[in-house]
Amino acid sequence: MSNETPARNTSTPNSDNDRSTMDRHVLMREVNHLAARYRGIFAPEMIERYLFESYTTLSRSARVRTYLAATATHFAADRLHALAQSMGAAPKDQPEVLFVCVENAGRSQLAAAFMRKIGGDAISVRSAGSNPSAELHPVTLYLMQQRGLPTEGLYPKPLTDDVVRAADVVVTMGCGDACPIYPDKQYTDWDLDDLRAVDEAGAEAVAEDIERRVTALWEELRNR
Repeated sequence: MSNETPARNTSTPNSDNDRSTMDRHVLMREVNHLAARYRGIFAPEMIERYLFESYTTLSRSARVRTYLAATATHFAADRLHALAQSMGAAPKDQPEVLFVCVENAGRSQLAAAFMRKIGGDAISVRSAGSNPSAELHPVTLYLMQQRGLPTEGLYPKPLTDDVVRAADVVVTMGCGDACPIYPDKQYTDWDLDDLRAVDEAGAEAVAEDIERRVTALWEELRNR
């Protein structure tokens, strides 16, 4: 009888190779779907590049890869819609607001959530980060849940040129000069403490300040 220990088969259906293959299938299906939607506007090759670029970008900070392909398709689709809007190839019948902070895990997510609640279907809202985190900060989720703001489907997104081009108003929060500047846009910088740098009372105060600022911005936009 041999004393050698048989080599273990460590491959599983959820191995990295299997996951990458599955993700590629998901992305290629979305290429076909988006190519049909944007026929005559974007070439399929460009759509494919956007999808795989978005996937690669998000994968750099992703801790859990289970839903990475689905998240990347959502992110890429939103970027393509923003690009089509900036080109005048997609309807833009409501103001577009972009909130930007460093990690897109705290202040900008909270501001976007408040604006979606206040403005509803009358405004389009995006958020992004100059150096996005892997996930929303727990304090951000707590503040949202305490105020009845939806948290499902939220994830930090990198700042991309296409969403800046589509925006009418860009609100920055502590991200310095990372946001590109384009003419005919309103740029505003809000001096707000980082939610992770303050205690619970300080976080509540930041949330209240953001809500006041968002409400004032909404009143300004709706009265234009």
